[in-house]
Amino acid sequence: MILTCPQCETRYQADAAKFPAAGRSVRCAKCGNVWHQLGPEAQQPDPDAEVVVQEPEPARRPEPEIAPSLAAAPRVAAFAPSAAAEPEEDVAAPSAPGRGLGRFAVIGGWVLLIGIVLVIGWAGVTFRDSVSTWLPQTSSFYAAAGLPVNPQGIDFSDVAYQTQTEDGQVVLAVTGKIVNRSDHELTVPLVRVALFDMDRHELYHWTFVPGVSTLKPGEIAKFRTRLSSPPTGTHNLEIRFARAGE
Repeated sequence: MILTCPQCETRYQADAAKFPAAGRSVRCAKCGNVWHQLGPEAQQPDPDAEVVVQEPEPARRPEPEIAPSLAAAPRVAAFAPSAAAEPEEDVAAPSAPGRGLGRFAVIGGWVLLIGIVLVIGWAGVTFRDSVSTWLPQTSSFYAAAGLPVNPQGIDFSDVAYQTQTEDGQVVLAVTGKIVNRSDHELTVPLVRVALFDMDRHELYHWTFVPGVSTLKPGEIAKFRTRLSSPPTGTHNLEIRFARAGE
């Protein structure tokens, strides 16, 4: 059964068995026009009418949409040639060399990061005196890690002491060196020597002026100080630079 849209004259082929004699509503898939199409039994063919056979168009015909009737009868699908499925384009997967270069880049980045962390750690330990001079708050961190620091940049070395008798008196002699471990010239402060008993109670202390007032980077100055008749019960001593007011 061939249906023709009254609006745009588009022709469709449909199953005649699905059209009752009373007809049903049909919608044109091309222009959207809706009309009432009678069944083949209700149509009276004209014997004198000329039958024209129209060749199928090469182009794809749109499928007509059958409007649902008030009785909710099943929809009738018009028959039209379906378009051939076009082959999907293949999606090119990334090549194996590309993935390998990506992994090497990630590994190289981690190696570089670890190397930077190691260099920073080595510099922080090796130059901790300079770091603590610039950032005094880091001294407690180094102390907790068991790394002695000297934020002043100047330190003692080869400290030794001995007792001897001169003119019937006991004399305590303390010797050592003062070293400038920084990279710039420093002023040498007063030196303080304290004597302690076995319980770490301070028995006596004194200060003295070293033989030099300043030290250049890496320069070393020797010192010697003496105390006559040191307190009885002296067990050890402590030597350090005097603080302000001492």
